[in-house]
Amino acid sequence: MDRIKEKLNSLRAEADAALERAEVAEARNKELEQDNLSKEQEISSLQHKLSVLESDLENAEAKLSEAKVGKEEGESHKSNVDILQRRIDMLEEQLDQSERSLKETTEQLRHTDVRAEQLERQIQGAEQERDQWEHKYEEAQERYQASKRELDEVVQQMESL
Repeated sequence: MDRIKEKLNSLRAEADAALERAEVAEARNKELEQDNLSKEQEISSLQHKLSVLESDLENAEAKLSEAKVGKEEGESHKSNVDILQRRIDMLEEQLDQSERSLKETTEQLRHTDVRAEQLERQIQGAEQERDQWEHKYEEAQERYQASKRELDEVVQQMESL
């Protein structure tokens, strides 16, 4: 019986040890399950953060694309502005040249008008002189005709004598 008691004690000790190991294992299991649950929550949280970050990345990439397009458009506009500015400068130079040419032409026209007025006065003077000469010619012609008539009369009178 002693043996049985020893055996029983040894079985009890083994059962107590097994029970203690089972309790330790259950505690460890609970601890691991709790740790597993917190890890799963952390994974879920990180997955959510990842999806938010991916969304932010897509938005940032879209904004970057828009910024690149805006930059290209800005460069294009700047290029167009430079071209238009050069064209404006060229047109301003042409305008200045045209204004100078207009001034020169106006000055020449004024000189031409003055010269034309002088020539008109000379023409009027020449016409007046011509009219005077024509009048003198007509008077001389009349005197000539009168003298011729007188001469013809004198010649007739002499012939009749």
